[in-house]
Amino acid sequence: MTFLDTIQQKIISREQWTQLKISPKATIVFTNGCFDVLHLGHVTYLAEARTMGDLLVVGLNSDASVRRLKGPSRPINDEKARSLVLASLQCVDYVIIFDEDTPLDLIKAVKPNVLVKGGDYTIDTIVGASFVQQRGGIVRTIPLVEGYSTTDTVQKLNDQPTEQ
Repeated sequence: MTFLDTIQQKIISREQWTQLKISPKATIVFTNGCFDVLHLGHVTYLAEARTMGDLLVVGLNSDASVRRLKGPSRPINDEKARSLVLASLQCVDYVIIFDEDTPLDLIKAVKPNVLVKGGDYTIDTIVGASFVQQRGGIVRTIPLVEGYSTTDTVQKLNDQPTEQ
């Protein structure tokens, strides 16, 4: 088995997740997003999220979902590329692509102990927060890294003159 095969095994379906034998003692952390152009802010956020439990599961918006949320020019990278880049991070244990506009159904399938989002959210605006809390779990936000966002990165790229 190659290292790439090992990384690809971290990309699973919702159905595969339900078949996994996860220890009931494991603390499962869940977060989600588009992760279109991975940057320092994403990596810092994911690494911090992973410290909150034993497994980090990342729900990744499908290409169709990203288009509905961000507009027709997004995603920059397709879901296959985005999921592989995320899975290559040591702090990420599993990546599950979802097609819905929100991750609520996926959160209900994963049943995380900890639900995490970036500091641009408040607990009352995090999808799935009440589900996790009703099950005895916790919901946390992680401060954003100043100066890093996909929108800013795309804007910087668009502002660059092209070489002839």
